[in-house]
Amino acid sequence: MHTIKPFYFPTTVTFVDDSATFLSNLCLQLEPQLAFRLFSSPGEALEFVNSRPRPGPSDEPLFAPFRDRTDEDVAHQVIALSVNTVRKQVHNAQRFLATSVVVVDYDMPGMNGLEFCRRMTDPAVRKIMLTGKADEHIAVQSFNEGIIHRFIRKQDASAVATLNRAVRDLQNAYFDNVCQSILDTLADSEYAFLRDEALAERVAELSSSLGIVEHYLSYCPSGLLMLDSAGSAYLLIVHTNETLRGLREIAVEQGAPAGFLNALDSRRSLPYFWQTDGHYPPECVAWESYMHPATQFSGHQDYVYAIVPNPPGLDLSQVLSYDRYLERLDGTK
Repeated sequence: MHTIKPFYFPTTVTFVDDSATFLSNLCLQLEPQLAFRLFSSPGEALEFVNSRPRPGPSDEPLFAPFRDRTDEDVAHQVIALSVNTVRKQVHNAQRFLATSVVVVDYDMPGMNGLEFCRRMTDPAVRKIMLTGKADEHIAVQSFNEGIIHRFIRKQDASAVATLNRAVRDLQNAYFDNVCQSILDTLADSEYAFLRDEALAERVAELSSSLGIVEHYLSYCPSGLLMLDSAGSAYLLIVHTNETLRGLREIAVEQGAPAGFLNALDSRRSLPYFWQTDGHYPPECVAWESYMHPATQFSGHQDYVYAIVPNPPGLDLSQVLSYDRYLERLDGTK
């Protein structure tokens, strides 16, 4: 099922082959925006891979006990998801260092590719084995046992194209794995839109048109914080009929003028009240300045979404962009 990942960002792919010449030729044929490290020593590569941070929030708990303030029974605690913790990953300058995919040769002195894969400590990392003709039966057996996720024959004419495609697919598969618990937790919340396949396709189209390379679940209002490779930010606001009703009710309580309510009801524009957690501000005068063009979309349910370029209130000035990370990475090779 095609879903919207609660978070995604580019990671650094590790290539391991005892032939430095093969690696040098290979890296010239990889996709230009791919972050990668090359190792001709399996031992050094294993130490590197096992020391990488795992993608995901790490500085504070993602899930925490939550109890409604009106509930006096502590036994009724549930596990609540901190959406703020998900979004704060964008401020982690180490996020691109994570390894989600390893590409390893089989026939290497001291440690073959199969042993290398067995000694990796993060079982979620996807593994691609590059093999020579003589190693093919070993690769097939390893694939069938689930030790590796793909195998590619070095001598195939389409090997590089297949490799580029496999790396892309397995990076996505890795994030599907690490995001699964978040998706399960949010299944019955205002973030249920993440599982809407039709909306996921629309978000993919929007991301492609804007050159988005990373995104993070956002809140108040709900949606996605998206960044392109240069670090330019966009906030995708997603509303359902239910969340719009809640927004409207609060606006009425705050004395919003008829003009605002009419604009909201038209579904042609959406507000981004960044100073008041998405809600209509008390005594708001210039509400028009907070409005952004919106689009209606029907999937499993009806949505209204808007894209806010350079969203205020998120303090993104010091965020490390992916382009800048690639420049730094090139300087270490």
